[in-house]
Amino acid sequence: MLSLLLALLVASQPLGAPRADRLAFDTLTPGTAPTDSSARGTVRTDSLYASALGAKKHYLVYLPPSYGTDTTRRYPVAYYLHGLYGAETDWVEHGHLDAAMDSLIASGMPELIVVMPDGDDGWYTTWNTIGDYSGCVADTARKEPASSYCVRWLHYDDYIAHDLVLHVDSMYRTIGDRAHRAIAGLSMGGYGAVALALQYPDEWSAAASHSGVLSPMYAGPHPFRGAPVYATSFEQIEAQWADNPGGVRWKTRRLAFGNDLPAWRWRDPAHRIRVILDQPTSPGTRLPALYMDVGSDDPIANDTRVFDAELTILGVPHQFEEYPGTHNWDYWSAHVGQSISWIAAHIARPDSIAASR
Repeated sequence: MLSLLLALLVASQPLGAPRADRLAFDTLTPGTAPTDSSARGTVRTDSLYASALGAKKHYLVYLPPSYGTDTTRRYPVAYYLHGLYGAETDWVEHGHLDAAMDSLIASGMPELIVVMPDGDDGWYTTWNTIGDYSGCVADTARKEPASSYCVRWLHYDDYIAHDLVLHVDSMYRTIGDRAHRAIAGLSMGGYGAVALALQYPDEWSAAASHSGVLSPMYAGPHPFRGAPVYATSFEQIEAQWADNPGGVRWKTRRLAFGNDLPAWRWRDPAHRIRVILDQPTSPGTRLPALYMDVGSDDPIANDTRVFDAELTILGVPHQFEEYPGTHNWDYWSAHVGQSISWIAAHIARPDSIAASR
């Protein structure tokens, strides 16, 4: 009866509006972090050999307060992806995700494991070009060592969805199923979170994006006014990056996404959702729950606004929020608590965790 009631409540919500069936912790915001060390989680650095990349990669993992004492307990797990030019340490060093987790847990949110992997500047996709491994190794100008940065195979999607998930499930006490696994990220990582959840529907049941690059085919108008125009040529796509000619932001995305329109269309999240909905058997049943937010002064805010509009047109339930702010760590550190609590409401419901034991 409860599940039927929740379904009716969800169905009655305006698309993009906050859900009425939120649990109490879904509306929590981080407050003051607990001072008692026993009430704080721990952050550790770990590594794995990623066969999809042919390289060793590092990641940070947040373990909740009870992890070291309740040694038979298993936990839901969320993956948080960094943005372009970023690293696996960003969410802790700049976003203070660990402090947000401690505060939310102290306020009553169920405990989660959070994994923060190194994604290089790889856009969390299989690149449409062949990389120069030898050239990368020979580059001495880069601070990061070649052993952790240079990869033989540019399969960043398989690395996250397969290598990392399998490794984490084998090394930590996770609840290793789709229902108790979510993914989130910022900017490039916001794109990666949504794209990976759509590409690998058996891995993640929820995806959240902060300031994500979610509409790669969008060509105007600027600002977005409800009637999106999409690129019909590669030249139009390239023109959208005119503010960064020859820069890393365009160069890496062009290498990752390719030099032709079909390659970009395949990587477009709204296009992937249309393909899923067009499937004749049980359309949309494997779509993840979706959350996105963006700052009102963010220079790429249109990407999220357009994606919200497309989801609304397609009838896909989702939550979209627009807050004051721009594309920086002041914004992301202020709002990481929203995505964490939203994720917890989807993958850490007490009844669901009890049923998995």
